[in-house]
Amino acid sequence: METWHYFLLAGLGIVAGTLNVLAGGGSLLTLPALVFLGLDGPVANGTNRVAILAQNITAIGGFRARGFSDFKLSLSLSLAALPGAICGAWLGTMVRGELFNRILGIILIVVLVYMAIERRRKKAGSTSTTEKPETGEVLGNRRLILGHLCLVGVGFYGGFIQAGVGFLLMAALHQVMGMDLVRVNMHKVFIVGVFTLAALIVFAVRGQVLWIPGLALAVGNSIGGWIGSQISVKKGEGWIRGALYLALIAMALKLLWPSG
Repeated sequence: METWHYFLLAGLGIVAGTLNVLAGGGSLLTLPALVFLGLDGPVANGTNRVAILAQNITAIGGFRARGFSDFKLSLSLSLAALPGAICGAWLGTMVRGELFNRILGIILIVVLVYMAIERRRKKAGSTSTTEKPETGEVLGNRRLILGHLCLVGVGFYGGFIQAGVGFLLMAALHQVMGMDLVRVNMHKVFIVGVFTLAALIVFAVRGQVLWIPGLALAVGNSIGGWIGSQISVKKGEGWIRGALYLALIAMALKLLWPSG
C-alpha cells in the first residue's frame, strides 16, 4: 500500500465511526474499501477488526461513564457468542478472492433491504417508539435462554464477516430478549468487543492482518465516534443514511459484477 492509502483509510475510518454512532453500518463501508484498495478478502476481513476492536473499547468506556453497564450479563452473552465467532473467523480465513467479494456484495444488498424496511417501520410507529432506559427489570429465564442461543449464531456471523452484525444483535437483544435500545447498545459494544478480539487473534495467527492499515482505520474510527456523539441524530441521521445507501449500492454492484 502507498502512503496516501493510510490517510485515505483514516478518513474512511472517521466517516465509518460517525456512521456507527449516527446510523450504524460503518463496517459496511470500510470492509469493501479495503478490498478495493487491493487487499485480499480474508486480509481485509482481518485488518478491519483492528478498528472495530478499538472503537468498541472506547464505546464501552463511554457507556460506563454515563452509568450504563451490566458486565455480568454482557460477559455471559459474550461467552455464548465466542465459540461461534471463533469458528466463523476460521471459516473467514478460508474464503478468498471472487467468492469473498460475491458473499460481501450479497450481504450489502441484504442489509440495505433490511435497513430500508426497518426505517419505514420506525417511521410508521414514530409516535409511540420513545425509548426509555429500563429500571433494573429482570429478564425472564426463557428470554435469557433464547437470547444466549441466538448469540451463538450471531457470533458465528460476526466472526465470519462482521459487516452488519449490529443488526443481528439488535434483533437478538431487543426483539428476542426484550431489552430497551439503550441497553441493547450497551451490551452490543461489549459483545462485539469480546468476539472481535477472538476473531482478530484467529486472523492474526493465520497472518491475515495488516497492522498499519488497521491502526490507521482505528484512529479514524475513534475520531469518528467522538464526532458522531457531538452531532444531533435528528439533524444528521437522514442525510447520513441516504449517503450510506448510495455508497453501499455502488460497492455491492462493483463486488458482484467486477469489470474485466
